[in-house]
Amino acid sequence: MTTALALEAGYWHSLGRGVGAIVLYAVLGLALLLIGFQVVDWTTPGPLRSMVARGLPNAVIISAAAMLSTAFIVVLAIYAQAGKLTEGLIATAVYGLVGIAAQVIAVRALEFVLGISIGAVLKNPEFSIESVVVSAGHLAIGLVVAVAIL
Repeated sequence: MTTALALEAGYWHSLGRGVGAIVLYAVLGLALLLIGFQVVDWTTPGPLRSMVARGLPNAVIISAAAMLSTAFIVVLAIYAQAGKLTEGLIATAVYGLVGIAAQVIAVRALEFVLGISIGAVLKNPEFSIESVVVSAGHLAIGLVVAVAIL
């Protein structure tokens, strides 16, 4: 007894398009995460990259929050395009870059208003509660920007 597996017409084309979309969005998402990290690094005192590499807890916490914030923006930008690949890639790149700028400006303003010395917080080898406030600022602005995309 043999059983034939019948696939819908165009199945392989659709599957290939989906895989291609995953690869393109993954590359774009990674690029935006790296750009976001670099911008946060440029706008904070000291080399953030080396502080993260040394395992300074506040630098790690704040960097992780900034990356999650950027990821929220990327995910909602992709979702908002409803399967239109070219438009989705363009919108994701633009929204991602605008979101990164909004994130950095908002968080630096928050630090200023609250009197947080981000350089001291990042360099502190011990956990500092201010890192939670700065991280919350990153996540909050990322969510605001992400929802604004819809």
